[in-house]
Amino acid sequence: MTDVQISSATHPAPGVLSRIFRTEQDGAPGDGHEQVVLCHDRSSGLKAIIAIHSTALGPALGGTRFYPYASEEAALEDALNLSRGMSYKNALAGLDLGGGKAVIIGDPNKVKNEAMLRAYGRFVESLRGRYITACDVGTYVQDMDVIARETEFVTGRSPEHGGAGDSSILTAFGVFQGMRASAQARWGQPTLRGKRVGVSGVGKVGHYLVGHLVADGATVVVTDVSEAAVNRVRAAHPDVEVVADTAALLGSRLDVYAPCALGGALDDHTVAALGEAGTSVVCGAANNQLAHPGVEKDLAGRGILYAPDYLVNSGGVIQVADEIEGFNFERAKNKATKIFDTTLEIFTRAAADGVPPAVAADRLAEKRMREISALRSVLLPGARRG
Repeated sequence: MTDVQISSATHPAPGVLSRIFRTEQDGAPGDGHEQVVLCHDRSSGLKAIIAIHSTALGPALGGTRFYPYASEEAALEDALNLSRGMSYKNALAGLDLGGGKAVIIGDPNKVKNEAMLRAYGRFVESLRGRYITACDVGTYVQDMDVIARETEFVTGRSPEHGGAGDSSILTAFGVFQGMRASAQARWGQPTLRGKRVGVSGVGKVGHYLVGHLVADGATVVVTDVSEAAVNRVRAAHPDVEVVADTAALLGSRLDVYAPCALGGALDDHTVAALGEAGTSVVCGAANNQLAHPGVEKDLAGRGILYAPDYLVNSGGVIQVADEIEGFNFERAKNKATKIFDTTLEIFTRAAADGVPPAVAADRLAEKRMREISALRSVLLPGARRG
């Protein structure tokens, strides 16, 4: 049952509810969200949205994005898309966790403060464990430590507080495993040695990914809107080539393109440019890379192998999920290593079914959500239905 909670003095704009109450078809998990909470705390200036897409597999786990959205509509759209992606990501990662996501509206470099984060933590606490938060764009382990002063439902905390620390480490490691699997499927060897790889966005995750690629023998080309991020990569890897922007990157004759910034990176123009440049593989860390339905078919039609984003970038959520039972880095890394095998399985299923890898990944995630959710029809001794 979808429960839209309005936790402020305002109400959703026209058209918002229609995007929340999307229906399911043929018994498969649909786009409909279980719960969307609009959070507003006047004293701290907090404006946030928590979107719970599904708890079919367990509590909804997903990070908190702090970003200067152009409008509340844009923030809501992002929260809905990201939370749905988390359901599929957690399902394919084999976690007993559902999908959720939160966004805080504002420029974190200008408005983020202790009061705002703690107010947000109280909204998370009000959900009583239906949603567990973590880091995302614009939030860091130190922020999770502050949020945790108001709620226990936080992962991605600092090691000083028993947490997993920076989840970008295993996110990048997982993307690298997905890229190795893509190389195996495309060129017959699980290595990027001798391949030209373009990384768009070398921030939290991208700069770690560059390190894996350089160590593997790839030729790496990068771009980022942040000069500081580019300089950090240059300092660590002087041989990495830097280009001015994504357009220049797309035109630089890549074997592999790795979008590692914000979503919507794969639109009609980008896919056409990749096709013209002869790019063979797309595998990156960004969430929601497909700008609209049908892009996955265009990629396949141009002979470009696409590694589904929510599959290959699941290393971070594997890392923070491990924190729930007492964090062990080697255990989490071993789980993230399996992204290689799952990616190969998706490619095999896609070829057998004659569908793009993104469709095969969706089907496998939906199958697990459907089968595990059905187990809840079994009444346990002493349990109540409902």
